[in-house]
Amino acid sequence: MAVERTLSIIKPDAVAKNAAGAILKAIQDSGLRVVALKMMHLTEQQARGFYAVHKARPFYADLVKFMTSGPVVVSVLEGEGAIARWRELMGPTDSKKAPKGTIRGDFGTDVERNASHGSDAPETARVEIPYFFNASEIQAEVEALP
Repeated sequence: MAVERTLSIIKPDAVAKNAAGAILKAIQDSGLRVVALKMMHLTEQQARGFYAVHKARPFYADLVKFMTSGPVVVSVLEGEGAIARWRELMGPTDSKKAPKGTIRGDFGTDVERNASHGSDAPETARVEIPYFFNASEIQAEVEALP
């Protein structure tokens, strides 16, 4: 399995619940490495741009409003099969259907307030990561210590 990078967003609902630390711990406990990390408050323009793929959908305006309602924690995760592993750890998009032990099952409320976001494919990750991070903000791949 190839080493991949994926974007992770801890959404405003989870940050407001003070769950960012627990979510980051779960990420690290899963064996994924956090290679970039920042807390920020998205502007409406940033949220609209990031979620532009959903612009024609009926939930777009509510999503933008939610994502700008408070700070988020964005990070780049790295590891073998990172995209699938992070999506599995997050659980289903609808938190009501997410099992306990997943990020969305433990910290989400519903399909919108679902605590986290993750890239869904390598192509998506290649677009999403530079939306929030430039190359100098991402830790270079490191060799394992002896």
